[in-house]
Formats: sequence, C-alpha cells, structure tokens
Amino acid sequence: MKENYPIDFIIMWLDGNDPEWQAEYKHYYKQEKGVDMSIARIRDWDNLQYWFRAVENFAPWVNKIHLITCGHLPKWLNKNAQKLNIVKHSDFIPQEYLPTFSTFPNTLNHHRINGLAEHFVVFDDDMFLGKSTDRTRFFQNGKPVDMAQLTPIPPVLPFGHYLLNCIALMHKRHDFTKIILQNICKWINVKYGISANFKNLFLLPFANNVSFKNPHVAVPFIKSTYEKLWQEEFEILDATCKSRFRNYTDVLQWIMRYEQLLSGNFIPHGIKDTHTDLITDNRANEIANYIIKQKYRLFCINDNNDIVDFETAKTIINSAFEKILPKKSSFEL
Repeated sequence: MKENYPIDFIIMWLDGNDPEWQAEYKHYYKQEKGVDMSIARIRDWDNLQYWFRAVENFAPWVNKIHLITCGHLPKWLNKNAQKLNIVKHSDFIPQEYLPTFSTFPNTLNHHRINGLAEHFVVFDDDMFLGKSTDRTRFFQNGKPVDMAQLTPIPPVLPFGHYLLNCIALMHKRHDFTKIILQNICKWINVKYGISANFKNLFLLPFANNVSFKNPHVAVPFIKSTYEKLWQEEFEILDATCKSRFRNYTDVLQWIMRYEQLLSGNFIPHGIKDTHTDLITDNRANEIANYIIKQKYRLFCINDNNDIVDFETAKTIINSAFEKILPKKSSFEL
C-alpha cells in the first residue's frame, strides 16, 4: 500500500474551569458513589496551543485534527483553521450516553466522528509530539505501528480494574499462545530490544494468563477495528458508555489496540522514543529540561494530585514549550 492515505489526529480537551460544565458535573456527581474523579483529571494546564504548534511543526503531513470537547473552546482557537474539525460530544456520542463525565464513552465511540479517516491517532491533552515525526511512526503499509509486549497482570490499583476488564475480554475472544506462535516475528522482534524480547520469551508459556504493556502516549488505530468490536461486543461497550463517571466494571479503548495486536494487524516498533512522566513539584524542572532538549518523539506528562504549587509547575512546563515552539500556529488567532 502506498503511504499516501490520509491520517487524522484526535485530541480530547476539557476546560475544567468552565462554570457551565462545573455546574452540570456537580449535579450528576452528587448522584454517584465510588466513582473515579479527581482534580488532576479536570484542571487545565493552559498548554493546548503548544500541542497544536507541535503538530504543525513536527507532523505537517497530518490530514485533519479532530478537537473533541463537550462544547467549550479555548479563546485563542482559530475555528476556521483549514485542518481543524471541532467535534462536540453530541456530534458523535449517541444521545443515550450523554451527558458523560468519563472519557470512556468518548474514546470508545471515536469511529462515529463524521469525516474521520480510516487511519487515525488518538492523543489525550497531556500527550505531545516532542520533535519531527514521520507518518511511518504511526502507520506503515496501512497498518498501525505498535509494540507487542507481554506483561503480568498488575495489582488492582488506579487503572488495574479497567485493565483486568479489558484483558479478560480479550482472553475470552482469543487464544493468546496460539496467536503469538503464529505471528512469532511480530512478538519477538529486533526493534523491541533485548529486554522486551526476553520478557516476551519468558512469559510466552503463560501467555493465556497475562496482559499487555500499555505505552501511555499517542496510539494509532484503524476505524474498522472499532466497528468490528462494537458489532461483536456490543453489550460490554454499551454498559461502559452508560456510566456517566468511571466505573469499576468499565472497559476502555485499550481493547481496540489489543484487538489490533492479536489480529496481527500491526507493524512492530520499539518504544525507546517515547516517555511517560508524572508531574510533581520536584520533577517539573527535569521534565522541562527534556522538553527543551527534544529528547523524546512522543511523550505524556500526567497531572498529579500531589502537586502542591500547581501554578509554579505549570509555568515551568509551559515556559519549556515556549522555548521550542514560540511561533503561533495556524490554529491560533
């Protein structure tokens, strides 16, 4: 396949300071118990403009950017930017799932976005491009570029219950050992490095009882994978989407990635050019340093409830972005 097919980006953004959104959130939150919500999930770091600048500078080949919000938009946004498609939740999420304060109904319904290309890459608003990135980093020969890494099932900590739900569904659908042996060159591959390959070999005898490593950076997807799983696993996806807040019984879009890996529909690639970090008061300067040095091609900087001085941490991080991306993009007024 010629590498000229369109590749779209999806970016999900929330303005947790929007008073209308806060009022609706508080109204429904009073009715929920045992849900997973925190300030680190909803506060705004005021750096979405740098995400757009990074895309325009480091991935100018992108076909379309679909900015998903629940209605609010940054004041600086150029709504008429040529490559921009503004998408409200009500534009693509079925009405019976709205309003939602969980990201899962959002991410599980991406395939319903009007005009979305068959090949697309999903970003959270804390996931960035750090330097020039070719389209082949995400897709080659029409297939997602990804890493197949086995890993033990972790304890049930913050995301553990979602992982257990996702991997249980995949084990129900597939014989992991059989699939890996049939596609061994995609599971033991020089691009992964010695450590990852050794881990896969070590865990291979236990493949039907393990999970997958989930690099917390932008991930490439095929739209038809979503359509397939909605057709074949409607009940569990429907139940997740009906949860207004995150629920311990939910699954998430990892199942789409897992299905791509288990179908063999991917091109092997290592993750040495990626990085995931947790912002703390002590680490803000170190994170800013690798942003400025453009050390990673894809990286994620997670918010953290333990940050004491949020405004200082935000200034440090955003100043680093400003140093490498000082010029406004076409997505800004």
